[in-house]
Amino acid sequence: MNFITVLIPIFGIFAIGYIGKKALHIEVKPISTMALYLMSPVLAFRTFYQNSLNMEYVYLGAFLLLLCAGSIALCYIVSRLTHWDISERSGLILASSFMNNGNYGTPLVLLVFGEVGFHYAVILMVLQQLIMCTVGIFVAAQGSTGEHNQKVNPLKEVVKFPVVYGALLGVIFNLVQVNLSSDIMTAVNMVSDATIPTVMIVLGMQLASIQLGKLETGKLSSALAIRLVIAPVMAYVITLFLPVDDMLKDILILMAAMPTAANTTMYALQFNVKPAFVSSATLISTISSIVTLPLLIAILL
Repeated sequence: MNFITVLIPIFGIFAIGYIGKKALHIEVKPISTMALYLMSPVLAFRTFYQNSLNMEYVYLGAFLLLLCAGSIALCYIVSRLTHWDISERSGLILASSFMNNGNYGTPLVLLVFGEVGFHYAVILMVLQQLIMCTVGIFVAAQGSTGEHNQKVNPLKEVVKFPVVYGALLGVIFNLVQVNLSSDIMTAVNMVSDATIPTVMIVLGMQLASIQLGKLETGKLSSALAIRLVIAPVMAYVITLFLPVDDMLKDILILMAAMPTAANTTMYALQFNVKPAFVSSATLISTISSIVTLPLLIAILL
């Protein structure tokens, strides 16, 4: 029953966006752009500014990079075997290589492993944000085309993406111990707290545009298999070589099995990289996790 209580607010916020799109016909792209370029940098700043940086980041960062690299490599193999184009490959990577370890994974780890586990979950969330706003943006831009069908430069898109600079500024302020006033932090907290719900509302709005009859079931199956089944297996193999305790290994494996991150829908929308496919993968993987995650928890514990 506690597991379901973690999901209720997630699906409730999705529903707000869905109803808003269906009833009010609100445009999704302007809200998506606002969340990515105005709100997300503030959240990234706060995340890196408030969390202490230590050697644990090295091990956990190495784990996330290896897991991401393994998932992306698998997506390349699948897309090569099935003769998918660059846009389809980028959509598959967005749908299967980045997990929702923030608003879903972090409270679930707190529920299962308590306060000690929650500490590691927060670090993983911070590092995952950095990977998504660099590697994720690169992948999305790689599969996109700009105006007049001109190719988008992925590296240029990463460089001009403000989330990266928000994160770097947070790291710098953290390391040099800059103390911001309570008034400034009030503004930072207000924008940061609104960012994740806004991203989830955008996902709900995008889901309202999906036509069930046009779901790409073959591609969805590939994305779900990688995200919910293969990724935790890869995570288990990676943890065999990490000098960390058993509880942290279990947390890493559980985090690897989280459904697709909602941020990937934002990237897909912004760069027009199969947004219907990526958003449907996010929703279906989240629904499917109601079955897969309790099974994994039972195996781990």
